[in-house]
Amino acid sequence: MKLLEEVQLKLVSSLKGKDLLTLLDYTSEEVHDLITLASQLKKITKAGKCPKLLEGKTLGMIFEKHSTRTRISFEVGMNQLGGKAMFMHSRDLQIGRGEPISDTGYVLSGYLDGVMIRANSHEMVKELADHASIPIINGLTDLYHPCQALADLETIIENKGHFKGLKIAYVGDGNNVAHSLVVAAAHVGMDIVVATPVGYEPNEEIIKKAKRIAKENGSLITVTNDPVAAVKNADVVYADVWTSMGQEEESAKRLIDFKGYQINDELVANAKPNYMFLHCLPAHRDEEVTASVIDGPNSYIYEQAENRLHAQKAVLASILA
Repeated sequence: MKLLEEVQLKLVSSLKGKDLLTLLDYTSEEVHDLITLASQLKKITKAGKCPKLLEGKTLGMIFEKHSTRTRISFEVGMNQLGGKAMFMHSRDLQIGRGEPISDTGYVLSGYLDGVMIRANSHEMVKELADHASIPIINGLTDLYHPCQALADLETIIENKGHFKGLKIAYVGDGNNVAHSLVVAAAHVGMDIVVATPVGYEPNEEIIKKAKRIAKENGSLITVTNDPVAAVKNADVVYADVWTSMGQEEESAKRLIDFKGYQINDELVANAKPNYMFLHCLPAHRDEEVTASVIDGPNSYIYEQAENRLHAQKAVLASILA
C-alpha cells in the first residue's frame, strides 16, 4: 500500500481479521511488532501524518462498564485512522433485554467491520467472538485487559529502550490487569513478580500458560505474598485499584486485606532509583498508592494513558485495514 510506504509503516499482517481477546492468542513476534507499530503511529500522529488506513470502516463499541480511557482512545483512534466509532451501551441494545449473544454477533457482523467490547464476563465476549464473522476486540473483561498491557509495554520500551533484563513488580489484586501484564511481560522477555495478599493471587491457569511463553523468551514469572521482595531492584513498579468495578460491596474488607500492599515511599525505596511507576487508572490516591509516588518524578501514568490511543491504533490498523 503506497500510503504505508510513504509513512514507513508496517502493519502486523498476520493479525488481519483476527480477534484480540487475550494476548495468549498472539505470538511473541506479533506482540513485539504491535509495540513497534504503536510507537511509529505515535510519532507520525504527532507530526500530523497519521494515514487514513481505516477510511470507510466502522467500529462498534459495546460497554457494560463505565469508561474514560477505553472509550475515548478507541473513538479518537478510529477517527485519526479515517474510520468511525459507534458507542453502544449494553442497556440500549437488545442484549440488555436478554437477546442471545449469538444473535447479536450474527447481526452486528452484517453492519460493522469490527467490535470493541468492555464487558463483565470474558465468557460472554468469547461467545460473541464465536458467533461473529468480524473481529472482536476485548476492551476489558473480568479476566483480561490486553489493550492496557500493550500500552504498558509501549510506555516501558519508549523510556527504558529495551525489555530484556528488566524486572516489573505488580503489587495489588491479582486481577484482569495483572493477568494481561504477566502475559505481556512473558512475550517480551521481561521478568515479572506479582505480589498479592493471600487469597487474591492471579488465576493459576493463566499464570501456567504465561510461564510457558516466558520460558521460551528467557524470563521469569513469580507470584508472592511479599511486596518488599517483589519490588526489590525493580525497574518498573505497577499498581491498580484494590476494588475494581463490580466489587464495591467488598471494599471495606479489601481495605483491611490489602493493608501493607500500598505503594509508598518506603516500599519503592527497594526498587531501582530510576524505577518507573505505572498505574492503569483510575487511581485512588493514598489508598493503593500514595500521592508522593503517583505524582512524583518516577511516575509515567499520563504517558501510559496516552499510549492506550497509539497501541490501540496499532491493533485497529493491523486487524481492520
